[in-house]
Amino acid sequence: MDFRNIAIIAHVDHGKTTLVDQLLRQSGTWRDNQDVGERVMDSGDIERERGITILAKATSVEWQGTRINIVDTPGHADFGGEVERILTMVDGVCLLVDAAEGPMPQTKFVTSKALALGLRPIVVVNKVDRPDGDPDRALSDVFDLFANLGATDEQLDFPHVYASGRAGWADLALDGPRQDLSALFDLILRHVPPPAQAARRNEPFAMLATTLGYDPFLGRVLTGRVESGTLRAGETVKALSRKSERIESFRVSRILAFRGLGRQPIDQAEAGDIVTLAGMDKATVADTICAPEVEVALPAQPIDPPTISVTFGINDSPLAGRDGKKVQSRVIRERLMREAESNVAIRVTDTPGGEAFEVAGRGELQMGVLIENMRREGFELSISRPRVIFREEGGTTLEPVEEVTIDVDDEFTGAVVEKVTGPRKGELVDMRPAGAGKTRIIAHVPSRGLIGYQGEFLTDTRGTGVLNRLFHGWTPHKGPIQGRRQGVLISMENGVAVAYALWNLEERGRMFINPQDPVYEGMIIGEHSRDNDLEVNPLKGKKLTNIRASGTDEAVRLTPPVIMSLEQAIAYVEDDELVEVTPNAIRLRKRFLDPHERKRQARAG
Repeated sequence: MDFRNIAIIAHVDHGKTTLVDQLLRQSGTWRDNQDVGERVMDSGDIERERGITILAKATSVEWQGTRINIVDTPGHADFGGEVERILTMVDGVCLLVDAAEGPMPQTKFVTSKALALGLRPIVVVNKVDRPDGDPDRALSDVFDLFANLGATDEQLDFPHVYASGRAGWADLALDGPRQDLSALFDLILRHVPPPAQAARRNEPFAMLATTLGYDPFLGRVLTGRVESGTLRAGETVKALSRKSERIESFRVSRILAFRGLGRQPIDQAEAGDIVTLAGMDKATVADTICAPEVEVALPAQPIDPPTISVTFGINDSPLAGRDGKKVQSRVIRERLMREAESNVAIRVTDTPGGEAFEVAGRGELQMGVLIENMRREGFELSISRPRVIFREEGGTTLEPVEEVTIDVDDEFTGAVVEKVTGPRKGELVDMRPAGAGKTRIIAHVPSRGLIGYQGEFLTDTRGTGVLNRLFHGWTPHKGPIQGRRQGVLISMENGVAVAYALWNLEERGRMFINPQDPVYEGMIIGEHSRDNDLEVNPLKGKKLTNIRASGTDEAVRLTPPVIMSLEQAIAYVEDDELVEVTPNAIRLRKRFLDPHERKRQARAG
């Protein structure tokens, strides 16, 4: 059977996973009465909860006798390592653009990778049925984006369709019949070339591993595109590292191909097809799986370096071990190493003492997803504040800078520009009307300045602003950037918080805990209204007497506390503070010091 390999790339929430749902449905992969739910490609719990794609996934459909292998890619730049690997497996890309928002930062990131690989894109202007949609402006912006990214004349001459993924139609003209997705299917068959590897079926077998997975029955499995030759189940192959060093030889126990939403065993893999192999013990991502006579490994696509690092440590608080079962540093290290093996965008290094580990990645969201997965698996951790990774070149210290795209109501423009370009030392690049009473602001801001800004941004814009960020490059160090302005309220006792004590502490600042929550000495229970830290007693109850009279007892009415999400907590803490993460709780605390040292610091402060 003839086949095509294509990746769908888009910005977060532009509708690519919904479009894949309709491609599967209209190609006959599902029965008309089959109940499969929405966004079936977002199979992970966190993906469904947050509405984002984290892991790249493959599927396939058949259309007019041709098999189309489709890869659904993440839209967020923090998971860009997935995108960079997946693009090496396909021969074309389908770029999805929202008709109202146009190309956004993550669109620019992924598109630059696709154009650099020489892939010719198909542009799908999605959500053209939105009341505020402007398809013509979106197409014009896409052309400008391609030109700015150095696209060739052939890539600039891109075909396009107008579509509504949710309604399940795509047409070559804006006023088309709007019935189904046949126009998009036909365009893929015409525009995306068959795999060039298909002509190399008579050469020795070779495949570059791009994703690593685990199957409960097969164990370790690797997915990639067959670059040359054919392979039958049961044959013996070997694995080569990037430097062409032999890693292991193994017998291929199973060959799996993507058929609809599942993987089915096949007898033979041919050049150009995307398959999954089982049977290896050591081979991993970026290794070459090849016939015994092959001596040179296939070139692997370089991955952009990480920009932030976070320290993962054991939970050494007085409440450690109450919620989770995985608390030892050895178990934490094994889990992080397993993550780094399958996720090439993450680096893990041991710290002196072996009780903590430095984890470097692309951004706060990537770190947050990793921590959330670990806490759901039963881990207890202590997490430090994210730190940017600096680079030394020619005696100059360089720091990462991100391109920030902000869509905000016109009335909040001044406050946002002041915060971004002032204390956070950003540089304004562009500011223009975005329609519907909104302004689009583009600025280059140091990554340090964006840590912890999301919550402040939502407050400044009354929750209506949208902020997207993308790694832009490196710039000379811009000097100190002010962190959190307020101090914190720190518990000075161990026990259970009392409503009366919290009520009396409300004049000191905002609370982070509820009554009856367990607290301990050094735990952060609130934010101080001033810029210094303050030790308080959340256990102090009301002194009781035997006098009972009308009006003697005052009703305790507490202001609802501020309950932080995991990402908010990580961005909130300062360098001398930690986030305690357990399966059932997220707490903030000070780094534990010797009691005499802590008292000395308190007197000095």
